[in-house]
Amino acid sequence: MQRFLLPYVWPVIAGVLIAAALLLAFPERLPNPFADSSPPASEGSEAAPAAGDSAPERTAPQIQEAAPLARDQGPASYADAVSQAAPAVVNVYSSRIVERDQHPLMSDPFFEQFFDNDDTTGQQRMLSSLGSGVIVSQDGYVLTNHHVIQGADQIQVALRDGRETLANVIGTDPESDLAVLRIPLDNLPSIKLSDSEAVTVGDVALAIGNPFGVGQTVTMGIISATGRSHLGLSAYEDFIQTDAAINPGNSGGALINPDGALVGINTAIFSRSGGSQGIGFAIPANLAHGIMDELVTQGRVIRGWLGIEAQALSRELAASFGLRTPQGMIVAGVVQDGPAERAGLQPGDVLLALGDEPILDARSTMSDIAELTPGAELSLTIVRSGEKKELELTVGERPLSARSLPPQQSLPSQPTAPR
Repeated sequence: MQRFLLPYVWPVIAGVLIAAALLLAFPERLPNPFADSSPPASEGSEAAPAAGDSAPERTAPQIQEAAPLARDQGPASYADAVSQAAPAVVNVYSSRIVERDQHPLMSDPFFEQFFDNDDTTGQQRMLSSLGSGVIVSQDGYVLTNHHVIQGADQIQVALRDGRETLANVIGTDPESDLAVLRIPLDNLPSIKLSDSEAVTVGDVALAIGNPFGVGQTVTMGIISATGRSHLGLSAYEDFIQTDAAINPGNSGGALINPDGALVGINTAIFSRSGGSQGIGFAIPANLAHGIMDELVTQGRVIRGWLGIEAQALSRELAASFGLRTPQGMIVAGVVQDGPAERAGLQPGDVLLALGDEPILDARSTMSDIAELTPGAELSLTIVRSGEKKELELTVGERPLSARSLPPQQSLPSQPTAPR
């Protein structure tokens, strides 16, 4: 066996010795496991320069440079804006007389002999509330919140210059939480109204009112958001949100811009504790202006009305009605002899569109309906029993609502209150 392998061993040993000698003589031929294994650059490509080589001729990337932050645009003081607007912001004191609860023993003939039955004044007590208002015209019209004067038997207005007077209620609109008063005084200061459609998130905002009854107070913040709705504060919501501190007594006060013009009427806060936490809401000046004009000229706010109760359409409900997407709203109820009933609308119908406008949100649609002109013709697209139909309806006028805001109004899952 050894004789058979011997002729093959010596050539192998010789080959190994020769290879070792060659590697010692030429070490650069050794393979480098850490060398870049990427293929060499092809003709026309730009390879990275090696150390010591000159930098390639390239132009710098074209970038857009932001302008330097200008910190000197805003004024160092808003005293001019406050001096223009503050005289037009008033304190509103409302009071009402309520019957005092009678003690059960007073109805017992035995105990009645120990009390003076002729003293009927002891069975009544006076309830007072505090709020703010804004004089918007020199002839004495004052904008405030409905919940500030709700149920009041007497309303007193105090101006910044020390004058006080009783106010007459021109009209109220509980569904937007606005009210218009008028005071019989001369030489009244008034505030200018801005175009609240031009309000932008980030604008500086100042809130003026009478928080906690301590006297006229100014707080500053910014516009945090616009078009806030679905808050449960009123039937028609389009609030401006601000982080300017709004506290009890600020209701009906002014939210102004740095020029001293009215941006909105302060109305409510979103709070866990009942105090200001930087989320306040104001009714836009444009909306307040329109409602005031109608209350003054018409004595009421004229809104379109279909006579239906609507419910938002969830995905589950949409699937049960055979709809692919939750677009539209369910007719939960129909007012007897209302426009919808006369047009043939029924509970359980799904409204898909008003005219050419598809229904995307139930609350926004109810606001759109309110803006319709009573007497106008309106086409409705509905789904009934899986079949799409078209109905024609004559828009009615929304009747005076019995709905009123309670003194303490809550947002869903969070305590809040009109201010």
